Amino acid sequence: MSSTPIATEPLFEARNLAIKFQTMRGEIAAVRGVSFEVGREKVAIVGESGSGKSTIGRAILKLLPPSARITADCLRLGGTDLLSADSKAMRAIRGRRVSMILQDPKFSLNPVLTIGNQIAEAYRVHHEASQREAMQRALQMLEAVKIRDPEHVARLYPHQVSGGMGQRVMIAMMLVPEPEMIIADEPTSALDVTVRLQVLAILDELVQARGISLIFISHDLNLVGSFCDRVLIMYGGRLVEQLAAKDLPNAQHPYTRGLLGALPRLGARRERLQILTRDPSWLQG
Repeated sequence: MSSTPIATEPLFEARNLAIKFQTMRGEIAAVRGVSFEVGREKVAIVGESGSGKSTIGRAILKLLPPSARITADCLRLGGTDLLSADSKAMRAIRGRRVSMILQDPKFSLNPVLTIGNQIAEAYRVHHEASQREAMQRALQMLEAVKIRDPEHVARLYPHQVSGGMGQRVMIAMMLVPEPEMIIADEPTSALDVTVRLQVLAILDELVQARGISLIFISHDLNLVGSFCDRVLIMYGGRLVEQLAAKDLPNAQHPYTRGLLGALPRLGARRERLQILTRDPSWLQG
């Protein structure tokens, strides 16, 4: 699925991004000195649970709790400085310019609204349109994510659809406002392998057709190696390696090498999977 992106000016840029949380035991650094940019491409952020990858995604949209403190030399979306953007400016950015697809649609969709109404509402928040026009747009998006009989599905409630269809609905809802960038936070981890591949193919097709930037947050190196254009590896809140997805097998950092070595492989008999040995120096800048 991975393709070579067209060289363009970066849509998103972060320089020396740091995120700290105030706790009863003092301040805890969750993200430390992270710098990267995203153009019209698919960029993966990969790491173990607690490495800070999802925290970065939520920080871009300012969806972190009040206890979080975000600092950076630069945190910019196009010509907009996200650090100085107030709540009104962020409401205009969320959905319209940047959408976020979450891990499990069961906890993201409103259980008391039909699927059609939820997608139509996402469109009307950012576009001047009648309810009828918005519903027609919702049906078009359901068709775009390969849902058969979109008129029927639009009348259903979230509990009446499968996990795979629910994730397609989430993709439709996030794409209907026509954003410039999508942040996908492990959008396929709750799906079985077959449905996962179908959802990824749909997302890939839509992202490429619309020229959308994608930040794909995952812990699955095999998946991002075949799906994304570039991979950012995080450890302990730091970015330890950046490389093209096609170069992932040739990664140089010992942490990335350790993650690759711990992957089971079909057809290759191994007595024991590699155990990652952590070096305290990886936490240093």
